Amino acid sequence: MRRSTSTRRRPSWRPRCCGCCVGDPRSPVLLHVPHAGTRIPAWTRPHLLPDDAALAVEIAALTDHRTDAVAASAAAAARVPPWVLVNPVSRFVVDVERFPDDREEMAAVGMAAVYTHGTRGQRIRADDAAHREALLAAFYAPWASAVEEAVTGRIAATGRCVLLDVHSYATAPLPYELHASGPRPRICLGTDPVHTPPWLVDAARTAFGADVALDTPFSGAYVPLSRYGVDARVSALMVEVRRDVPDAGVVAALTALIDAVGA
Repeated sequence: MRRSTSTRRRPSWRPRCCGCCVGDPRSPVLLHVPHAGTRIPAWTRPHLLPDDAALAVEIAALTDHRTDAVAASAAAAARVPPWVLVNPVSRFVVDVERFPDDREEMAAVGMAAVYTHGTRGQRIRADDAAHREALLAAFYAPWASAVEEAVTGRIAATGRCVLLDVHSYATAPLPYELHASGPRPRICLGTDPVHTPPWLVDAARTAFGADVALDTPFSGAYVPLSRYGVDARVSALMVEVRRDVPDAGVVAALTALIDAVGA
């Protein structure tokens, strides 16, 4: 049966946070969890070419499983609870952390903000400019606004924002990865040349301990585009946890990092 490609009557959507979203007003720390979600809104499904079984395999491979629970547990254990923002929608709908324009290097493999290809290089969505714009308007822009609002709130309350970007990654390289030849440490810390100060890296190394490396196999740290490269009050670090690392140790280390940078 041919699937309809209509995007009319799509429901409105607002980013939803996890239960720990509202932190202590004194905390400058924002935990950002963009890839834990698995939801595929009904109006977006007809545009994804894989059948349900194949799509489930892709979602299983690329979702940052349990990072929402890890962030929530660390936030609850912190001396001064941070703010938490968790995206419930799958990155196969929109990847809210990718650049929406030609700055995004993953466009080279069809995995920019709106994926046209999957983890093995296979076609998963047709080139459809109108649908792409509809997805960006429905999911990318609201998420960006939500993060911007959260960052603005931390700066207004504390004079700064420390954005910790929480991810996980596969133990073995997946075919889509552009930098798969490097080490795959227990903890990868992604940095930005403007927004990741040395004290933040030092705090993370102390908190996570052994087998921590910078920018391998993934690099960079998320900052709202309106502040990217121009607002030194926003510090950012990506925390990538290899998926075979037990949650309990990650929660304890992330809690220690929150306590250290939020002091």
